[in-house]
Amino acid sequence: MEKDILLTMQEDLARALAKPSRTVRWAMLISTKKCVGCHACTVGCMSENVLPPNVIYRPVFEMTSGKYPKVKMDFVPRPCQHCDAPPCVPVCPTNGKATYKSTENGLVMLNAAECISCGLCVEACPYKARTMDGSNYYTENIKVQPYELRTFPEYDGKWQRTDGKAPMSNVRKCSFCLHRLKDGMLPMCVTTCIGRATYFGDLNDSESLISKMMMASTTVTIQSIPDAKPKTGKAVFGASKTKPRVFYIL
Repeated sequence: MEKDILLTMQEDLARALAKPSRTVRWAMLISTKKCVGCHACTVGCMSENVLPPNVIYRPVFEMTSGKYPKVKMDFVPRPCQHCDAPPCVPVCPTNGKATYKSTENGLVMLNAAECISCGLCVEACPYKARTMDGSNYYTENIKVQPYELRTFPEYDGKWQRTDGKAPMSNVRKCSFCLHRLKDGMLPMCVTTCIGRATYFGDLNDSESLISKMMMASTTVTIQSIPDAKPKTGKAVFGASKTKPRVFYIL
């Protein structure tokens, strides 16, 4: 029986965590050929990060091409691209306190306690990967349920969605599940993908599965997604000036 790629990526992760963090280049590779549009990654992410209504870190866009009767549908998951030249960082008026490119792990990070809720980074992101927390709950018309009040270890902190406190009314976005990585676990979206369409690991490790897949495949990046609604979005593929760390196999 062929070895599940999750086991291989778990081994890659353990090897990466044994290295100095600054020498690791975390990246994600998504195969649209294998994605079946089940949205399991979306739901898993929402649960893991206690996301409120209208905040989706990993929407799955449905793309159609061709004309009847030869119509093709593809599914394109879109997490934060964790760009190496992120346009969201220089527009943040907190001088790198709320939104910044980490020199420790290379990811585009957030500190909700420093966010002033201006929304400038939301507008600057060409991938629509940032959303304001609307300070609402799925169960607010009845008694707010405990699962919406859970603490969650997003980025380098412990948070709880409590009225008047961060991250309520602040910016939210995908973190590549940094808290899981530190505990030796793959990102939630990777482990919940039933089609094994998402690869994750250290691009600086030539023996990692993601590095081997990148070398063996023709990969592209997303330039922009003008519409953030999962079922109506558009994606333009090609080289991107933002230097994203999320790649796609078409």
